[in-house]
Amino acid sequence: MQNRIILILVSLLFCSNLSAQQVGHTTVTFVDSSRNNRQISTEIFYPAASAGNNTAITEGVFPLITFGHGFVMAWSAYQNFWDLLVPEGYIMAFPTTESGFSPSHSDFGKDLSFIITKIQGSGAGTFVPSASVGATSAIMGHSMGGGSAFLAAEKNPSITTMVSFAAANTNPSSIAASQKVSVPTILFSGVNDCVTPPSQHQDIMYDSTAAAYKTQVNIKGGGHCFFADSNFNCTFGEATCSPSPTITRAAQQSATTDFLKLWLGFYLKNDCQKASEFQDSLVKSPRISYRQSQSIACVTGIKETDLFQNTFKIFPNPFSSQLTLEMNKEHIRTVDIYNVVMENAGAFSFTGQDNKVMLDFSSLKNGIYFININNKYWKKVLKSA
Repeated sequence: MQNRIILILVSLLFCSNLSAQQVGHTTVTFVDSSRNNRQISTEIFYPAASAGNNTAITEGVFPLITFGHGFVMAWSAYQNFWDLLVPEGYIMAFPTTESGFSPSHSDFGKDLSFIITKIQGSGAGTFVPSASVGATSAIMGHSMGGGSAFLAAEKNPSITTMVSFAAANTNPSSIAASQKVSVPTILFSGVNDCVTPPSQHQDIMYDSTAAAYKTQVNIKGGGHCFFADSNFNCTFGEATCSPSPTITRAAQQSATTDFLKLWLGFYLKNDCQKASEFQDSLVKSPRISYRQSQSIACVTGIKETDLFQNTFKIFPNPFSSQLTLEMNKEHIRTVDIYNVVMENAGAFSFTGQDNKVMLDFSSLKNGIYFININNKYWKKVLKSA
């Protein structure tokens, strides 16, 4: 009898978890007053208690992703992405602008950037309040949208990471824009892509981008259109050139998924384990080849100062905007803060007369950081909303 009760409780818990990972959907039209009140119709998908249109969002705070569609491709061709990522705890926004035969790549890039800023600042209508939107974000896109993602990232350095799939060089040039993109960047390419051949598009973007942490994943036998769901316009265009893909759409999307989820889990959710799994998969996967500027990883080898030594105090931890540092045995001369990949996120110098200082880190994204005091004391802190 007891075993039966436990089984029922486990089943109820399992069902509860499933119901918390449904996909909600709403449509919001944003207005960009800086561009003559440009209207940006956007389809938004979010974690919901029940699937459907305009349903209640699940309790929590979720990273935000904007996604740019390909040339004359409908936003609905990318259901594979929202079905994959929204149940994992991401909000995805798909602008439907620039879908005709004469798109403005510049405006599309600005749309992608504007939506990130707008939703993080004030939410997305009734069903995606700003309190549910996290501080980390990604700009993603396929083909034309992938190239426009570089245009967007060039203008919005506050995003956390950038992801492209079979990115096309745009007008203005996304290759030129990549030279000013410094956020961690991953490019997915199909080796058999005849629409935007990697050697003419993504390879050059990878070489050009200013990102210190960049990776290019080349899917063996992969094509251009298979990153998305079936779409007539894309399929028709790809049929007019060669080589053709030698793997199935399902195989290409499966290979993409393996790396995409790990990359986003590390950069948008600060999950250190995902970084090591990403690096391991790069080496072991027979389905891809890759290039990488340097490995991604959380900081290791830093020995935190034992606070029981009564050397200093640092509070509150976690913190939302300000941290107070108090030294007991010496003055504060320098304070540096580093993110999980040891990029310096802030540096402060003092006259050496202060034992207690308050520092404002409100501009930092949420996540794990390491504080270094006087070049010898270390402490891990967590910034959260």
